[in-house]
Amino acid sequence: MHKPSAVTPDAPAEIRMPLLTQEWLDLAFIHWAVEPAAVAGLMPRGTVPDTHDGLTYVGLVAFRMHRVGWFRLPGMPYFGSFPETNVRLYSVDAHGRRGVVFRSMDASRLIPVVMGRVGFRLPYLWSRMTVRSAGDTVTYTSSRRWPGPRGAYSRITLRTGEPIHEPTALEHFLTARWGMHNMFFGGAAGAAYLPNHHPRWPLHRARLISCDEDLVVGAGIPAPTDAPVSVLYSPGVPVRLGRPARPARAVTLGP
Repeated sequence: MHKPSAVTPDAPAEIRMPLLTQEWLDLAFIHWAVEPAAVAGLMPRGTVPDTHDGLTYVGLVAFRMHRVGWFRLPGMPYFGSFPETNVRLYSVDAHGRRGVVFRSMDASRLIPVVMGRVGFRLPYLWSRMTVRSAGDTVTYTSSRRWPGPRGAYSRITLRTGEPIHEPTALEHFLTARWGMHNMFFGGAAGAAYLPNHHPRWPLHRARLISCDEDLVVGAGIPAPTDAPVSVLYSPGVPVRLGRPARPARAVTLGP
């Protein structure tokens, strides 16, 4: 196993020929710390929980997806723009590539949900969703429609604060993730890695006004018992996604 790559606030490599382009806007990053053993069984083959100071993290990330486009074509204004809320874990593979693992991806457009499930084997779910801003307050709501559990929900309200000029090491660890691990190719050789590239995150302090949800438990993760250790907001970034890189071989990593 290679040593995990450094956590860097800037993307490590340019993506000159993107598979997909999109924007991620009005993001709420909410995170709880967990012991790695509590989520190790949820990681795809060939990955283990990535850790910071001995702990790993569960992320609830709500945002607006905007103008998803294929290759270098212009993004789609309707089908490519929708609210989304993800439950994610933090991963590292035998090549040392750090990324995220999505346990659920609620989105409000059925066609992108079906394409994500069928074409990329991602855990997309169709939900009724809204993102509303009023002054410095942003509210995100979701209620699941298909495939279930029907009615799984989240209602998040936060108040945005001052820009963060020097993020902490933990804040970089939670946000500067330059790829995802997923069983794109059926999983015989373990999880593949899909890279992304975007400008450095513009992060803001945020105060969580309310968070009522059952998406974390619905994703198979133990219910958080403590307050989040990190709440952040970002106005967003333009993003390029590369093509999934097949793993060189099947790997099974120890803790």
